[in-house]
Amino acid sequence: MTVKQALKRPEVLAPAGTLEKLKTAIHYGADAVYIGGNAYGLRSRAGNFTYEQMAEGVAFAKAHDAKVYVAANMVTHEQNQEGAGEFFRELRDVGISAVIVSDPALIEICATEAPGLPIHLSTQASATNYETLEFWKEEGLERVVLAREVSMEEVAEIRKHTDVEIEAFIHGAMCISYSGRCTLSNHMSMRDANRGGCSQSCRWKYDLFDMPFGTERRSLTENGAVAEEFSMSAVDMSMIEHIPDLIQNGVDSFKIEGRMKSIHYVSTVANVYKAAVDSYMADPENYVCKQEWVDELWKVAQRELATGFYYNTPSENEQLFGERRKIPQYKFIGEVLNYDEETNIATIRQRNLFEVGDEIEFYGPGFHHFEQTVEAMLNEEGESIDRAPNPMMIVTMKVAQSVQPGDMMRKKK
Repeated sequence: MTVKQALKRPEVLAPAGTLEKLKTAIHYGADAVYIGGNAYGLRSRAGNFTYEQMAEGVAFAKAHDAKVYVAANMVTHEQNQEGAGEFFRELRDVGISAVIVSDPALIEICATEAPGLPIHLSTQASATNYETLEFWKEEGLERVVLAREVSMEEVAEIRKHTDVEIEAFIHGAMCISYSGRCTLSNHMSMRDANRGGCSQSCRWKYDLFDMPFGTERRSLTENGAVAEEFSMSAVDMSMIEHIPDLIQNGVDSFKIEGRMKSIHYVSTVANVYKAAVDSYMADPENYVCKQEWVDELWKVAQRELATGFYYNTPSENEQLFGERRKIPQYKFIGEVLNYDEETNIATIRQRNLFEVGDEIEFYGPGFHHFEQTVEAMLNEEGESIDRAPNPMMIVTMKVAQSVQPGDMMRKKK
């Protein structure tokens, strides 16, 4: 496929662990979001949605021409399937656009007991070839989330042989185990990673011991034989520099990982990929990945970034051990509630401490950014204050450029 042929615009699919994150993601450009319900998901500690919250989220999404999907991708054991039919019918009736499932039992229950609710195959099901996509198509599924182990060459081959919609992860944390199927957490913390309880044991710090005399343990990190503690953890994924490959090879949905991440993360990453997709679709032949997009993603990065399995098999360079580069850390400090164009005064809800003299950055949808110094601010009583230390307190301050409700503030830590 060449850029001269008709290209399908991919969906930017963002994570939404809470209703606030759902609205933020859509406000910042996401075409769709995926959430968790009160059962059958793999993120028990994410702010999973009640049916009432789902209804509010669906209404908000529809008003902004966006979609809401629900992840129900747990591996079920005996009795886990009880009530699944009613659960899926509730999702269908509340207006959910699709459900993301990996367990064949749940797929069968959804298809037979909640007809009309589209089903997407979860990445946990390890779809790595077009024959697998064709199998699930015959079972009635309209979209498959590819396994994260699939290469770009394989994506191209899959697209040549099937018209099933392809969803692929393009940004966020990578699981060290195959397609997210792991029992490390089960053994080390009695929490089943495949039923929503992953304690991320792979990301713990580990020591290396020499045990030459039976029960005697001697740490190799303490005596200098090993530089530092290590983990069994992967670096995060970022495909911002490879948007053309993803689109030209037929990826229908760009999936961002992170239902447990902050609204700072969700807004930033959705904003960046929205800008990149818009730019490419507007002029594919002259598309250039802007350095400002790459720099923006580093403002919310927690780990090093790489391209996963898309271009090669990850090596020790894509794992978290050894000395790491210092990543600039930015703190989310406030959100704009209102703006007076005549006075250039913004009303801001504090989310983390900031004070007069701080160098801050405002950003908003459409990749609108500017920096300024906090020169003065007032509390709700109109009193001049030097600091905004109280969570969720309301302050007003003059801003250098116009802002909109929903714009965010951050500063370097």
